[in-house]
Amino acid sequence: MPAGSGDVYPKFRAAAVQAAPVFLDRDATIKKMDDLVMKAKEKGADIVVFGEAFVSAFPIWNMVYAPVDQHEFFKKLFENSVEIPGPHLKMIGEVARRHNVFLSVGINEKGPISMGAMWNTNLLFDREGRLLSKHQKLVPTWAEKLTWARGDGSSLRIVPTEIGRIGVLNCGENTNPLARFTLLAQGEQVHIATYPPAWPFKRMGLAGNYNLTEAIRIRSAAHSFEGKVFNIVSSCILDGDAIDQVSKGNPDTKGFLERAPPPISLILGPTGEMIAEPVIGKEGMVVADIDVAQCIEQKQAHDIVGYYNRFDIFRLEVDFTPNLPIWPKGLHEEAPPEEEEESNSEKLND
Repeated sequence: MPAGSGDVYPKFRAAAVQAAPVFLDRDATIKKMDDLVMKAKEKGADIVVFGEAFVSAFPIWNMVYAPVDQHEFFKKLFENSVEIPGPHLKMIGEVARRHNVFLSVGINEKGPISMGAMWNTNLLFDREGRLLSKHQKLVPTWAEKLTWARGDGSSLRIVPTEIGRIGVLNCGENTNPLARFTLLAQGEQVHIATYPPAWPFKRMGLAGNYNLTEAIRIRSAAHSFEGKVFNIVSSCILDGDAIDQVSKGNPDTKGFLERAPPPISLILGPTGEMIAEPVIGKEGMVVADIDVAQCIEQKQAHDIVGYYNRFDIFRLEVDFTPNLPIWPKGLHEEAPPEEEEESNSEKLND
């Protein structure tokens, strides 16, 4: 075929950062993120991805303490969570703008209404520092329910960008086939998956513990292979300071956290295979070049959002309506839902 004929699809470089936040210190964590984004940019990254709840802690204490012993951690986490809109949202967006990258980062989000509600949220910014999407984890997993509220369907959307159509899911959502299919059915080409620094599920020595490393690898490959998409996977790390603060001098708790199966960060192609060397159990960065056009050939075999499905048999209905504590009626003329949604999206960047 003549050179230059046909459509051209995005090519870009991605960086998945595996790092520890500055435990329960929002400002210091954003500063550390800025430094790491600069290093990723020096490696040529167009998009930089950080792990689940990177700003500024995954609530690992939910897994090791009874609820009556968690109050101090919950309060400190709320005090260091990010309000949307708010000044720390702008600070994170400024990191993306300053380094001219797309930036994906997991945060603890708090709203302007409740003095206690928090969400496990992923933020995606463009090169100008504008917030493109805010995805709240739909269902907190297991002990996470002690900290996070449930998200709603309003954020289960893909985002069209110059580097492809991007979708995001947090941790265990990547095990939810309906959530994953919802993104794929909107034309997802690049998936972002974020994970925690540890997942201690059973006491050490008991059979059947949760192998975080393998769990991340298996479901990451599954989504890439099933959807024929690229998958940028980033996890956080528990550093010594976080372990010391959570264990509070208890050697058993400290050892329990230190010996938990480690996280992994990786980047996979549309065959489900890794396209760069992963980082396991330590701070580091995975960098890989992505050519979205490589998805085309793989869809000849299985295209589950195209010909390789039976939409006359299967039907998925998704409610994208946001969950709000109050719906005002009669105070002003109500805008149509689609207009209201656009207005709310604009407010995220205020």
